[in-house]
Amino acid sequence: MKRQKVQAHNYFKLITSSLFIAIIASFLALSLKKITEFCQEHLFEFAEKNNSYLFIILPTIGITAIYFLRKYLFKNRKNKGITEIYKTVDQRKDHLPFFKIPSHYFNGFLTVIFGGSTGIEVSTVVATATVGNSVYEKEFAANVYKLELICAGVVAGVGVLFGNPLVGFLFALEVIARKFSKTLFISCSASALLSWLFLYFFPSTSLISLPVTEWHWVAIPFMVVLSLLSGTLSVYFTFLVIKMKEFFSGINNNFIRVNLGALAVGTLICIFPFLYGDSYHSLNELIDHPQSYSLMFLFALILLKPLASSLTLGAGGDGGVFAPSIVVGAYLGLAFAIACNTFFGTSLILINFVLIGIAATLSAAIYAPFTALILTCSLVPNGYALFFPILLGCILAQKTAQRILPYNVYTYAPKA
Repeated sequence: MKRQKVQAHNYFKLITSSLFIAIIASFLALSLKKITEFCQEHLFEFAEKNNSYLFIILPTIGITAIYFLRKYLFKNRKNKGITEIYKTVDQRKDHLPFFKIPSHYFNGFLTVIFGGSTGIEVSTVVATATVGNSVYEKEFAANVYKLELICAGVVAGVGVLFGNPLVGFLFALEVIARKFSKTLFISCSASALLSWLFLYFFPSTSLISLPVTEWHWVAIPFMVVLSLLSGTLSVYFTFLVIKMKEFFSGINNNFIRVNLGALAVGTLICIFPFLYGDSYHSLNELIDHPQSYSLMFLFALILLKPLASSLTLGAGGDGGVFAPSIVVGAYLGLAFAIACNTFFGTSLILINFVLIGIAATLSAAIYAPFTALILTCSLVPNGYALFFPILLGCILAQKTAQRILPYNVYTYAPKA
């Protein structure tokens, strides 16, 4: 009886701690999302209207600012993305230091608004995970609940970013915890409930405005082919990220490292403005006006978005493969459907293949098929109508990527 009371008391502390973490993580994620969207949009419009050559130098401004912040404010302590969370979870005595909240917050913001070709998702994940770790260190819950509290922060952060707490719940279990337990379910559920309530008062809009209307079984073979291509594309992306990080880590001169990568990104953006920042701004334009862009243009975006993202990360920008995978997957799905309709006389529905490309590429990049499934269904009105083909695409793409490359960008540690 006494043991049951202690367990019930620990569960109560776990729930209240998770709710507290979720409140902080939700506000953190929402503020970062809103100010980044606002500043990115206005800086992009300013450069586009006044002088397109500004695109060349904007990433340098952002990544240089990050370099000085890291050197003088954060005492040369580096950010290593989600691998930091894995290290913290695997070694109970190791913690995510509090500075990682402002560090990832400001670095992610500066990277994206000045055109660094990545997103704020990974910055948000690490910052909100640190919120959970900080609460754990204060001993508000039992000492065995470190992973649970870290996941509570991640659930709320990712859930608010994408306007769906279930996405955060699945991401925390698939990518961060990589296992399931009763206590994880309790902490993640409490955080998801709080973030759902938060989103009720601060609702999110769909990333893509065009709704899903229907899909046909006859398109399944084409969806399978697209899924295999998406898995291969994610491997190309992972390979580039790994090689660029290794290349830039070999450059000892900080000035050369920062400016070489940033100017390369800026040059790509000057030629292809759709590569600017998280590139979410390009999706509705391409989907609404596909006839305005050639297949060659789309194929160039497919090859160059992973390159621009890899250069951004290699040069010292903050972020990861989350947003770029969504965007490049959309480019691939759109290009694939247009190519089939043009050369094979098919009548493939463009938005359907855009979504399958997004889900399949993201699933293969982060090894999280169910996160990719629910996230993608949430991106558009009536997205769940494509539940089965998206699920099929997620599984096939992940299996394809694993067969080609037995690790992803989160579990690979680049050489020193």
